[in-house]
Amino acid sequence: MNTRRGFTLIELLLVIGIIAILASIVIVAINPTKQLADDRNVQRRSDVNTILKATYQYAIDNNGTLPSCIDTTAKGVCTGGSDCAAYAAGDSGGPAAGCNLDALTGSYLVNLPTDPSGEPGTSVEYTGYDIVRDANKRVTVSAPEAENAATISVTR
Repeated sequence: MNTRRGFTLIELLLVIGIIAILASIVIVAINPTKQLADDRNVQRRSDVNTILKATYQYAIDNNGTLPSCIDTTAKGVCTGGSDCAAYAAGDSGGPAAGCNLDALTGSYLVNLPTDPSGEPGTSVEYTGYDIVRDANKRVTVSAPEAENAATISVTR
Protein backbone atom coordinates (compact mmCIF):
# COMPACT_ATOMS: atom_id res chain seq x y z
CA MET A 1 0.00 0.00 0.00
CA ASN A 2 1.52 3.27 -1.17
CA THR A 3 0.19 6.31 0.80
CA ARG A 4 1.43 9.82 0.28
CA ARG A 5 1.38 12.39 3.02
CA GLY A 6 1.49 16.16 2.54
CA PHE A 7 0.30 18.55 -0.14
CA THR A 8 1.08 18.65 -3.80
CA LEU A 9 2.83 21.65 -5.32
CA ILE A 10 -0.37 22.72 -7.09
CA GLU A 11 -2.32 22.71 -3.82
CA LEU A 12 0.31 24.85 -2.11
CA LEU A 13 0.44 27.35 -4.97
CA LEU A 14 -3.35 27.59 -5.03
CA VAL A 15 -3.54 28.35 -1.29
CA ILE A 16 -0.74 30.94 -1.52
CA GLY A 17 -2.49 32.58 -4.48
CA ILE A 18 -5.80 32.80 -2.60
CA ILE A 19 -4.08 34.31 0.46
CA ALA A 20 -2.32 36.88 -1.74
CA ILE A 21 -5.59 37.91 -3.41
CA LEU A 22 -7.36 38.26 -0.06
CA ALA A 23 -4.45 40.27 1.40
CA SER A 24 -4.46 42.70 -1.53
CA ILE A 25 -8.23 43.19 -1.17
CA VAL A 26 -7.85 43.96 2.55
CA ILE A 27 -4.99 46.42 1.96
CA VAL A 28 -6.98 48.25 -0.72
CA ALA A 29 -10.06 48.35 1.52
CA ILE A 30 -8.13 49.74 4.48
CA ASN A 31 -5.97 52.15 2.41
CA PRO A 32 -3.81 53.54 5.21
CA THR A 33 -2.66 56.55 3.17
CA LYS A 34 -6.22 57.73 2.65
CA GLN A 35 -7.08 57.09 6.30
CA LEU A 36 -4.14 59.21 7.48
CA ALA A 37 -5.04 62.00 5.06
CA ASP A 38 -8.64 61.94 6.29
CA ASP A 39 -7.40 62.17 9.89
CA ARG A 40 -5.30 65.23 9.03
CA ASN A 41 -8.33 66.81 7.31
CA VAL A 42 -10.38 66.30 10.48
CA GLN A 43 -7.69 68.17 12.41
CA ARG A 44 -7.71 70.94 9.79
CA ARG A 45 -11.50 71.35 10.14
CA SER A 46 -11.09 71.66 13.89
CA ASP A 47 -8.26 74.19 13.52
CA VAL A 48 -10.23 76.32 11.04
CA ASN A 49 -13.16 76.48 13.47
CA THR A 50 -10.81 77.29 16.36
CA ILE A 51 -9.21 80.22 14.51
CA LEU A 52 -12.60 81.57 13.43
CA LYS A 53 -14.09 81.33 16.94
CA ALA A 54 -11.05 83.03 18.47
CA THR A 55 -11.27 85.82 15.88
CA TYR A 56 -14.90 86.48 16.75
CA GLN A 57 -14.21 86.35 20.49
CA TYR A 58 -11.54 88.99 19.88
CA ALA A 59 -14.07 91.10 17.95
CA ILE A 60 -16.64 90.78 20.74
CA ASP A 61 -14.12 91.96 23.33
CA ASN A 62 -13.02 94.87 21.09
CA ASN A 63 -16.42 96.39 20.20
CA GLY A 64 -16.78 94.49 16.94
CA THR A 65 -13.33 95.33 15.60
CA LEU A 66 -11.50 92.46 13.94
CA PRO A 67 -7.70 92.24 14.04
CA SER A 68 -6.43 94.98 11.72
CA CYS A 69 -4.76 92.69 9.19
CA ILE A 70 -8.02 90.93 8.27
CA ASP A 71 -9.41 92.57 5.14
CA THR A 72 -10.82 91.69 1.73
CA THR A 73 -7.49 90.32 0.50
CA ALA A 74 -6.85 86.66 1.30
CA LYS A 75 -3.90 86.37 3.66
CA GLY A 76 -2.04 83.53 5.25
CA VAL A 77 -2.40 83.25 9.01
CA CYS A 78 1.06 83.60 10.50
CA THR A 79 2.80 84.45 13.72
CA GLY A 80 5.84 86.51 14.47
CA GLY A 81 6.67 89.96 13.18
CA SER A 82 4.32 92.93 13.04
CA ASP A 83 2.77 92.08 9.69
CA CYS A 84 4.64 88.93 8.68
CA ALA A 85 6.75 91.02 6.32
CA ALA A 86 8.89 88.03 5.37
CA TYR A 87 5.83 86.13 4.19
CA ALA A 88 5.94 85.38 0.47
CA ALA A 89 3.98 83.05 -1.77
CA GLY A 90 7.19 81.50 -3.04
CA ASP A 91 8.19 80.34 0.43
CA SER A 92 4.93 78.86 1.62
CA GLY A 93 2.71 78.29 -1.38
CA GLY A 94 -0.01 80.47 0.13
CA PRO A 95 -1.28 84.00 -0.55
CA ALA A 96 1.26 86.75 -1.15
CA ALA A 97 0.49 88.49 2.17
CA GLY A 98 0.40 87.38 5.77
CA CYS A 99 -1.88 88.25 8.67
CA ASN A 100 -0.25 88.17 12.10
CA LEU A 101 -2.83 86.83 14.54
CA ASP A 102 -0.54 86.73 17.58
CA ALA A 103 -3.12 89.01 19.27
CA LEU A 104 -5.37 85.95 19.59
CA THR A 105 -2.85 83.96 21.60
CA GLY A 106 -3.04 84.20 25.34
CA SER A 107 -6.65 85.31 25.87
CA TYR A 108 -8.36 83.36 23.09
CA LEU A 109 -5.92 80.61 22.08
CA VAL A 110 -3.00 78.95 23.78
CA ASN A 111 -1.20 79.15 20.44
CA LEU A 112 -2.22 79.37 16.80
CA PRO A 113 -2.85 75.92 15.32
CA THR A 114 -0.58 74.78 12.51
CA ASP A 115 -1.31 72.47 9.63
CA PRO A 116 -0.97 68.81 10.75
CA SER A 117 1.11 67.83 7.73
CA GLY A 118 4.10 69.68 9.17
CA GLU A 119 5.64 73.10 8.76
CA PRO A 120 4.00 74.62 5.66
CA GLY A 121 6.41 77.57 5.52
CA THR A 122 10.14 77.59 5.95
CA SER A 123 11.21 81.22 6.33
CA VAL A 124 8.23 82.52 8.34
CA GLU A 125 5.73 81.21 10.81
CA TYR A 126 2.96 80.44 8.30
CA THR A 127 0.39 78.19 10.01
CA GLY A 128 -1.02 76.65 6.82
CA TYR A 129 -4.37 78.46 7.12
CA ASP A 130 -5.74 81.50 5.26
CA ILE A 131 -8.14 84.22 6.37
CA VAL A 132 -10.19 86.83 4.49
CA ARG A 133 -13.15 89.16 5.17
CA ASP A 134 -15.76 89.81 2.48
CA ALA A 135 -17.68 93.04 1.78
CA ASN A 136 -20.42 91.97 4.21
CA LYS A 137 -17.86 91.69 7.05
CA ARG A 138 -18.08 87.89 7.05
CA VAL A 139 -14.82 86.19 7.86
CA THR A 140 -13.67 83.03 6.07
CA VAL A 141 -10.88 80.80 7.34
CA SER A 142 -9.67 78.06 5.02
CA ALA A 143 -7.11 75.25 4.91
CA PRO A 144 -5.48 75.25 1.46
CA GLU A 145 -3.28 72.25 2.35
CA ALA A 146 -6.34 69.91 2.58
CA GLU A 147 -5.80 66.46 1.13
CA ASN A 148 -7.91 64.03 -0.94
CA ALA A 149 -9.39 66.91 -2.95
CA ALA A 150 -11.23 68.15 0.15
CA THR A 151 -12.22 71.80 0.50
CA ILE A 152 -12.00 72.98 4.08
CA SER A 153 -13.40 76.46 4.58
CA VAL A 154 -15.68 78.01 7.21
CA THR A 155 -17.44 81.38 6.87
CA ARG A 156 -19.29 83.28 9.58
